[in-house]
Parts: sequence; C-alpha cells; structure tokens
Amino acid sequence: MKKRWLALGLTTALSLSLLAGCGGGSSTQSAAPSGDSDKVGSVYYLNFKPEQDEAWQNLAKAYTEETGVPVTVVTAAAGTYEQTLMSEIAKSTPPTLFQVNGPVGLANWKDYCLDLTGSDVLGQLTSDAYALKDGDAVDGIAYVIESYGIIVNKTLLAQAGYSVDDNKSFKNLKDVAESITARKDELGFAAFTSAGMEGTSDWRFKTHLANLPIYFEYQDKGISSTDAIEGTYLDNYKAIFDLYINNSTCDPAVLSSKTGDDSRNEFLAGEAVFYQNGSWEYGNLVGDGKFTDDDLAMIPIYIGAGDEANQGLCTGTENYWCVNKNAKEEDIQATLDFMNWCVTSEEGTKAMAEDMGFVIPFKAAQESPNLFVKQDAAYTAEGKIPVSWNFTTMPSENWKNELGTALTAYAAGTGTWDDVVTKFVDGWASEYAALNG
Repeated sequence: MKKRWLALGLTTALSLSLLAGCGGGSSTQSAAPSGDSDKVGSVYYLNFKPEQDEAWQNLAKAYTEETGVPVTVVTAAAGTYEQTLMSEIAKSTPPTLFQVNGPVGLANWKDYCLDLTGSDVLGQLTSDAYALKDGDAVDGIAYVIESYGIIVNKTLLAQAGYSVDDNKSFKNLKDVAESITARKDELGFAAFTSAGMEGTSDWRFKTHLANLPIYFEYQDKGISSTDAIEGTYLDNYKAIFDLYINNSTCDPAVLSSKTGDDSRNEFLAGEAVFYQNGSWEYGNLVGDGKFTDDDLAMIPIYIGAGDEANQGLCTGTENYWCVNKNAKEEDIQATLDFMNWCVTSEEGTKAMAEDMGFVIPFKAAQESPNLFVKQDAAYTAEGKIPVSWNFTTMPSENWKNELGTALTAYAAGTGTWDDVVTKFVDGWASEYAALNG
C-alpha cells in the first residue's frame, strides 16, 4: 500500500507557524539536509511533535556544536505527518529518523525501518515493552511516555464552588459542568473549552477521546486489538462528547472551524474550567503571564464505564523512533549516534525532561518537572489503573478522518449519532479488511 501512496506523489507544505497538539500539529523549520556531508554523515529528523519543535532545534544545534555532525529537524505541518513523510521519504535526501504511531503505523512503513537489534540506543531502554517489533526485528523504539486527561483550572473551579475532589466520576463531572453552564453569565466562564474539530484539534476527539470506548471494550474481552470493534461503549462516548459540546465556550455548530489554538487560548484566558489535552501541553500553559502549578490539575476522562474510583489518566505512547534503512550508511550511523546521545548524555536527557517535558523510557532519564507527569505518577502510586493507549490499533488514518467528519456533522446538527456509530463500527471492519486482506 505504501508504494501506491508514494506513486500518488503526495506533497505537503511545512508550515512556519508553531501549533501545539500531540497528534500532529503544525510547525516549522529548516529545509531538508543538502546531503553535502557524506564523509561524516548527517541526521535528518522528521519530527512529529510541534510543541517540542523549538527544543529539538536547540538540541540539534547543541549536538552539532559538540560533534560537528549536521542535524536538521523538520516538523510536519498540522495533521500531515503521514503525507509529509510520504513526500520526504521519496526525495534524494530523505529523513534518516522518523516515527510511527505503533503497530498499525509500522505496517505502512516497516519496509523502510532498520532493524535496531543490537544498537546502543535499544540497550538503553528500561523495558522490552517499549520496543516495537515486526517478528524478531526491532523496527521502532518508544522515546516518550505521555498522559492525557482533562486539564482543570482549579481557581475557576473554586469560584464555581467546587474542587478537584468533586470530579471523581462521569456523574460528578456532568453535575459540575451543567451547574457551571446554568450560571455561565453570572460566573463569566464556561465549563469546557471548544471541542474544535478543525485539523489542529480534532485528533483530541476522533483519536484520544475515542480511545476510551475502545479501551473498555478491550478490557471486557481481554484483547489488545481487533479486526471488528463492536462499539459496546459508544453510548458512553456520546455522553462525554455531548457534555463537552453542550457545556462549552461556543455553539456546537461552529466547531468545524475551531482550532487547537482556540481551545488553548480560551483556557489561558480563563474562559473555561476544563480542557481536554495531555502532558505535552504543560509548557504552553505555565510561565510568565500564564498559570503556575498551583492553578492546574489533570483528572481522568470519565465516561461512566468501568471502575471509575480506580481509574487513572490515559498513559502510553504513540511515538516510536524508526531509522531509515535506505539512508546512506554513514547517515544511518550518525542517526544512531544522535539517538543514543539524546537519551544518555546529560545535555540530551536534561533537554528531553526539562525543555520537552518528556518522561523517556531510558536508563539515564532525568525526572521531568512537568506537573501532569507528576500527577500521573501520583495516581499510579495511589493504585489508580492507567487507561492504556489503544488508539494505536485504530485501523487507519482514513478511519479516524471519517469518524471526525461524522462527529463534526453530529455536533453541527447536520448528522446523527447513528452516523457516528456506523463510521466507528462498520468503518473499522471495512478499513481493517481493506488493509489486511
């Protein structure tokens, strides 16, 4: 299928604006490497995570200054990582380091992946669970563990007469949100930021929120993937999505144009109490003129399913480094050296912990100052069970996009929830069959 994609000659622009969002926001940066450094080798990293773009640029510069090895970091534009990779991988100077989101992503790119067995960087992993395999070959290495949930402005919540402890179940959350909505004019703020369905924001709902009904179905069945989702918990998915869009800063009909920036800026401006996002968003929320750790918290996304009293944050990874086996030999070695330096050196591990806010699954990892990372650890220490990231088993990007379109139409009143269910269930089966037949 990859060959067919490449034959399409897809191209994409690299944006000059930095947008946040775990699932592929916008971004930046320098042009692809020129290929003039054949003798010493060079690194071209196609970065997936826009919120860490500046930190990667700085770390790349530091590595080049220390070693003399050129490192170029390019960050794909909003929602276009796959398309950008398709375009860049076909060039004469393709990325030497790229990423996939898990087994489904690997299926599309495994023909390009170097077997990392025996590499220094693989030996630095704290667990084999973070190695992404195709048979016996290690084709990818997880480089960051993250959490997401509902970020809370504790100050506004207190002004509404509540605390974080009043939000320990879906029923609690619904009661609080609807109480805030009933007093919205009096309070001067809404319950939730806009559940934007524009490309820089829709991944929060067609991917991250959709993880919850998948997770609970998998838990019931004792499975970790499926060729045909049943949709057992789609009523719960509807309930939480309805809560978001009906107790928000805006009318549901305008969500198709609401961006990730809109949602973040609403939260920063004190226009809403709750904001679904992840630990990667921490750096955008704190600092001069923004919040302090005392202002914020992250709570689990409750949907009225499972053991809510013991539910933790959604914690996992969809970020696996892969090395392009078709790159020049010296560039492959330069890339392996750069990866290992990032996760073993003082400068690399410090940048990943402090500048990027990462928890990295490597032996030399430094403790992250990220509040949401600390809260995830605290939940786990209390015996709360993290919700695993099962969205990496979604059958395709097209499945997500079709689901997002149905969610947007439902919110606007031009579609029905039955349409969402059809895209979720029937679309899953047909996409899986088409890609694995």
